[in-house]
Order: sequence, then structure tokens, then C-alpha cells
Amino acid sequence: MKTEKVVLSILLAATTGVALGLLFAPDKGVRVRRKIKEKGEDYLEGLKDDYSHSVKSFKKKVDAVYDDITAKMKGFAEESKEAKS
Repeated sequence: MKTEKVVLSILLAATTGVALGLLFAPDKGVRVRRKIKEKGEDYLEGLKDDYSHSVKSFKKKVDAVYDDITAKMKGFAEESKEAKS
């Protein structure tokens, strides 16, 4: 719990520093807003990629578990048929 607070504090401080740096930069407001928009779009694209990768990875794991369960159920069904014979 304490580690999470430290990490969150560091991220918050870094984000605040970046925001203040952009706001007090010598660029005009239009340029600063454009930079913020571009960075936001870059981060959003990265999040989309990470989300897509996570979904694909999760789907592979679910499919593997499904295949394993299906194979076991077929094995049980065959054993049951043999036991009845």
C-alpha cells in the first residue's frame, strides 16, 4: 500500500511538472495546445495498442483453456462409453 502511494505521488509530480513546463514555456498558446493535443493522441494510441494486445493475449488464454476442457470432456466421454461396454 505504501509503495503504491509513492509511485502514485511520483507520477502525479511528474505530470504536474510537465503541465507546468508546457504552460510556462516560451511558445505561443496555440503551439502549446497543439503539443498537448499531439501528446494526448500519442498516449491514446499507445493505450489502444496496449488494450488490443491485452485482449488478444486474454483471448488466446481463454481459447487454450477451452481447448483443454474440451479435450478432457471428450476423454471422459470415451472412458464412459468404454466403461458401459
